[in-house]
Amino acid sequence: MIKKLPHPVPPTAAPAAPEFLEIRNLSVQAGSRAILQDISLSVAAHQVFGVVGPSGAGKSTLLRALNRLLDLQTGFRVSGSVILHGEDIYRKDVDADQLRTRIGMLFQQPVIFPLSIHANVLFGIRHHRRLRRSDAAELVEKMLRRVTLWEELKDRLHSSARQLSLGQQQRLCLARTLAVDPEILLMDEPTSALDARSTEAIEALMLDLKRTRTIILVTHDLAQARRVTDWLACLCPENGEGRLLESACCDAFFSSSACQKVFDRLDGGS
Repeated sequence: MIKKLPHPVPPTAAPAAPEFLEIRNLSVQAGSRAILQDISLSVAAHQVFGVVGPSGAGKSTLLRALNRLLDLQTGFRVSGSVILHGEDIYRKDVDADQLRTRIGMLFQQPVIFPLSIHANVLFGIRHHRRLRRSDAAELVEKMLRRVTLWEELKDRLHSSARQLSLGQQQRLCLARTLAVDPEILLMDEPTSALDARSTEAIEALMLDLKRTRTIILVTHDLAQARRVTDWLACLCPENGEGRLLESACCDAFFSSSACQKVFDRLDGGS
């Protein structure tokens, strides 16, 4: 049985920024099956908070619980609390659509609409407010510059986004997400399908974006976790339920013998 371990980090190694997102006793069930059980974590602002663990630990489900995407899937039941700026996002009076403008998400595979590059950047923001043509053009340029795509795409804005490489598509998805100005970016293995060059570009963007936002990153790549995360949590399945094994700052996490078996499983690709 997995037991919550004593925190291996001394008080001086606690997150530098005040915690603004708290996950309290979060459990998720799909029908009669428990996927996550009693997860409690605190996330500080302006950091890359990594979530690692073997397949089946519920890492992607955790992300979808943090912006209520599970509301859109039948059969899921969430209990516990997710507190953002002191307010529970699962309160009945919280507008889930509006919440997702504050907590955006980037998926493992790029979600590209069968539209132009220009229209893809604006797809999300146009669901929330009207834009004048000049404002739309300015926003498209700003977002494509933000994800280092402007010089590559400025002469192709009205071409199909599906003509882009996989790495370009993922950065385009990031531009679309940033266009609605979220506080938090949820990233679900965003580089697992990308080549080394595209992965490097996305990682550089993560490190830059954390100056103004908070990123919660699910990754199977432990080398990536070492490169970009400030704090790490490890989920591990016990009897089919994902439970929190450990949470610590990055350096202390990788020196913890308690997580070594999990590291071995991840390095082995399981």
